[in-house]
Amino acid sequence: MNEWITAANDVIWSYALIWALVGCGLWFTWRTRFVQFRMVGEMFRLLTESVVSTTKGVKHISSFQAFAVSVATRVGTGNLAGVATAIAVGGPGAIFWMWVIALIGAASAFVESTLAQLFKQKHKDSFIGGPAYYIQRGLRLRWMAILFAVLIAIQFGFASISIQANTICGAMEEAFGWSPLWVGIALTLMTLLIIFGGIQRIAFVSSILVPIMAVGYVLLALVIIIINIDQVPNVLKLIVLNAFGFEQVAGGSIGAVIMIGIRRGLFSNEAGEGSVPNVAATATTTHPVKQGLIQALGVFTDTLLVCSCTAFIILISGIYQTTELNGIALTQSSLQAEVGSFGPFFVAIAIFFFAYSSIIGNYYYGEVNIRFITSSPKVMTLFRLFSGGVTVMFGALASFDLAWNIVDFFLALLTACNLLAIVLLGKYVYRLLEDYRQQKRKGIKEPVFHRSQIPELEDKLDCWE
Repeated sequence: MNEWITAANDVIWSYALIWALVGCGLWFTWRTRFVQFRMVGEMFRLLTESVVSTTKGVKHISSFQAFAVSVATRVGTGNLAGVATAIAVGGPGAIFWMWVIALIGAASAFVESTLAQLFKQKHKDSFIGGPAYYIQRGLRLRWMAILFAVLIAIQFGFASISIQANTICGAMEEAFGWSPLWVGIALTLMTLLIIFGGIQRIAFVSSILVPIMAVGYVLLALVIIIINIDQVPNVLKLIVLNAFGFEQVAGGSIGAVIMIGIRRGLFSNEAGEGSVPNVAATATTTHPVKQGLIQALGVFTDTLLVCSCTAFIILISGIYQTTELNGIALTQSSLQAEVGSFGPFFVAIAIFFFAYSSIIGNYYYGEVNIRFITSSPKVMTLFRLFSGGVTVMFGALASFDLAWNIVDFFLALLTACNLLAIVLLGKYVYRLLEDYRQQKRKGIKEPVFHRSQIPELEDKLDCWE
């Protein structure tokens, strides 16, 4: 089974999805007039203001909380284990292509998250939405919406959660010698406790865990980089030369380097994949473009900051050249080479927070789409038990290669479906972005959108009265 999935992944990623990802990213970059670069200042302004709004006691999901949940799913095993795998398989040059796909993909992230806000629906104490919703409302293709909902429920309710659990157990075994079985049992109980609390509890936990874990990890990486500042020019040179096929260390052909860099980059930052829009839709905001900008910033936070920290730690240590280690074990060994025996323990603790927050965030993506298919409480309870219980235990005990191959397979199918949808619906995002810019030029600090501004969609929008 593992061999079959590996072969299928190689075909899909080599001949179709990579070019679709890059092509769509470039198209959206051009059509939005380089929104991910021109409006970086606005992204930080919106995020800062939304942090303040979370303290007002209003029962809703703020833009910052939605950002925190999405970063929680992005900043996980992809940043520590995924980067290590990219270097081990594709060489240092794979990091360059992770950067490229993040810079280009931020435009795709902006488009899909803006669409999620536009087509969101009212749901209890927050909103609900995502690709399944904008496919059904915007394209009127119920079958395609159901297909996406099924794919994302499998990907995030099973595949992605299993890889997070697999990485946590591997890190704990490497650092403390703890049995994956017992770690898996403890992780299962903790996960079930959180996910039965709903999006409010998930958002609350993520908004606390994400800043703490991200800042702590980045600070440690910066200390290591500063101590080894003389090696930084050589590391950058190594990444660039290997990216274009020169002085290959571990990878082979340039095609292999590009493929592994983009695959691991997409798994990490999720730009264009269709996952982040599910939580982007939950935020309470005055204009759809606001959440699109904030989620584009999340791509930069994930890949250009956190992934780069892991890459520099591994490349500075040089461990990747003299070992067969892969995944989280390579990251732990590299950190140990720089800070001593403290390294593996720190990574084990960091990966627990990174991956655990990803588990609960990934579960929510699955829940949203199960709710899209059916409103049955019994089905939802079964999904929670399966996703938080069976899946976590499977990931704890499954092999490293099998877990990653399952993730890559469903990730490819999911991304292809979402890219087609956002290309067809992108015209609405361009109009929304122009409206947002016009209001800003008029001196309006907080632009507001009303559904009457897009007459042909007025009967399809549940919000924005």
